[in-house]
Amino acid sequence: MAKIRIALAQFDFHVGAIDANADRMVALAETARQGGAKLILFPECALSGYLAEDLFLRPSFVQTCDRELARIVPLIQGIDAVIGHPISEGDQFFNAMSWIRNGRTLVRYRKQALPNYTVFDEKRYFDAGDQAAVVEIDGVRFGPLICEDIWEEFPARRAMQAGAEALLVINASPFDPINRARRHQVVSARAKTHQVPIAYVNIVGGQDDLVFDGGAFVAAPDGSLSPPAPAFEDHLLYVDYDSEARRFEPLNWPKPEASDDARLYAALVRSIRDYVDKNKFPGVLLGLSGGVDSALTLALAVDALGKDRVTAVMMPSRYTSDLSRNEAATQAEMLGVAYHVVPIEQPFQAYRDTLAPLFAGRAPDITEENLQARIRGMILMALSNKFGAMVLTTGNKSEMACGYATLYGDMCGGFAPLKDVYKTEVWDLCRYRNTVSPAIPEVVITRPPSAELRDNQTDQDSLPPYEMLDQILMRYIEHDKSRAEIIAEGFDEATVQRVVRLVLRNEYKRRQSAPGPRITRRAFGRDRRYPITTGWR
Repeated sequence: MAKIRIALAQFDFHVGAIDANADRMVALAETARQGGAKLILFPECALSGYLAEDLFLRPSFVQTCDRELARIVPLIQGIDAVIGHPISEGDQFFNAMSWIRNGRTLVRYRKQALPNYTVFDEKRYFDAGDQAAVVEIDGVRFGPLICEDIWEEFPARRAMQAGAEALLVINASPFDPINRARRHQVVSARAKTHQVPIAYVNIVGGQDDLVFDGGAFVAAPDGSLSPPAPAFEDHLLYVDYDSEARRFEPLNWPKPEASDDARLYAALVRSIRDYVDKNKFPGVLLGLSGGVDSALTLALAVDALGKDRVTAVMMPSRYTSDLSRNEAATQAEMLGVAYHVVPIEQPFQAYRDTLAPLFAGRAPDITEENLQARIRGMILMALSNKFGAMVLTTGNKSEMACGYATLYGDMCGGFAPLKDVYKTEVWDLCRYRNTVSPAIPEVVITRPPSAELRDNQTDQDSLPPYEMLDQILMRYIEHDKSRAEIIAEGFDEATVQRVVRLVLRNEYKRRQSAPGPRITRRAFGRDRRYPITTGWR
């Protein structure tokens, strides 16, 4: 029996750009047809984009999805197409897929397992389907599933009972390293349990604070997996289904990333590019301090957008070291970005003079430190207003967890690329980036971190060493361990108590922070939603 060629459309489908998404599907279907494919799989909710959140509640949004689906069905000819889309049926609303053949809808399948955890809230929008679907191509019966359906056991079982010989899973599964590994484990186990081959395609691209990695792959009936497609890249991928061997065979897929750091770096780059481009900003600007966080953010921005769309601004104060000034200028030159120096001494002194009568008799303290950060924030926002570029904030997850950031100061901006990246990971990513090409001066990576808001300041004046801090934070935030449990693992009791107090009392700051890409299982925002006002300690 001849092999059946199938195309997997690992592409970005922009939330709300329904007509553009529909046109892209028609074009990709034709490309796949010319490539010899008999079927093309589009990701979950590719027509509407995912997560569309409360757009799913707007009748006009749903009606547009219905209209565009009806428009493109007759345009897809000579190839079957599986299209993910939302659909309203009477008083019910489904996350669905339509199997298109010869200009008509052959089968409609409705997602059966609706996730309601971490970033997902599908039960807010959708009703659950309860029927399997099976479609035959050249004598082979394929069973389609949608994302969470493969994570639960019953949808695959229903498909097999309905006669499916192979499973096709369309997904909109956001990236985080744990989810990616679990995804492979779950699909492998499902394939082995039912002795069924599985093809898995996932959407790709940044959507607000989520980033979808793609990473298509196939599983054999024994549970073995193919190497995944490269993450965070758009690809039209081909597999041949061999009905005699009962296997999907990937055809000349590009090689995946070599390391976890490479994959994480690619996630951040894709997040910046899609957030900036989809929101139609001409470019970005950021405060370049000579420190490691802003240095990594600058490298990410250049890799995402190109040097001509990135501006770096050094805003030295009386406390800024020559090392910071020199290395910021060095990096800006290395990466070829526009670079400006805007000293803040004059406005800083003006504020001090203005406030002197009110501050009389009080020694300088954190107030004066925050003044400097807020002056810098105002300068960046003024440049943004004047020239239209979006401000990237440069703070990391360790700082945001402990509130080591100035509200309306260094927290000013439209997007925070490192919001979910711990400080120790920042150093790892800097070292990784320099293995690709020189982008960050080595001394910036190795110097002691400092906000440089007072004489001889280092971060460790206010925080535990980051190597220890991040281990405590990961246990408390990512794994919900109690103080007692963390202390029992050998961490200093006073340090643990202090860190937890900092996390709890700075929720109000995090609520006012810019969005940033989620790359862990417990990002601040969708995943970790704590009350600001609480007596729980």
